[in-house]
Amino acid sequence: MKLLSIDYIPGAEIEVLGVVKGTIVQSKNIGRDFMAGMKTLVGGEIKGYTEMLIEARQLATKRMIDEAEELGADAVVGLRYGSSQVMDGAAEVLAYGTAVKITGTK
Repeated sequence: MKLLSIDYIPGAEIEVLGVVKGTIVQSKNIGRDFMAGMKTLVGGEIKGYTEMLIEARQLATKRMIDEAEELGADAVVGLRYGSSQVMDGAAEVLAYGTAVKITGTK
């Protein structure tokens, strides 16, 4: 599955199949919270949260790809990510784009 942040596939003719998305709500855990609190005292990257968000993006992307494959897509164009806090200690990560079928070359 090709994933592109641009809205087209260079050199290809495409048929738009529809918007696809994948989402996950990820919560923090007590161990990460404690270590993050300690890290805020000295500054620097909070690696536990970085790893948590990388994993959340990967899962959201996989869910989006699964939805695109169900439509028979060859690619997702216009790929974007978003995130928001849905409650204290939990964040949503969203991957979305347009599922397309490659129909030929230009």
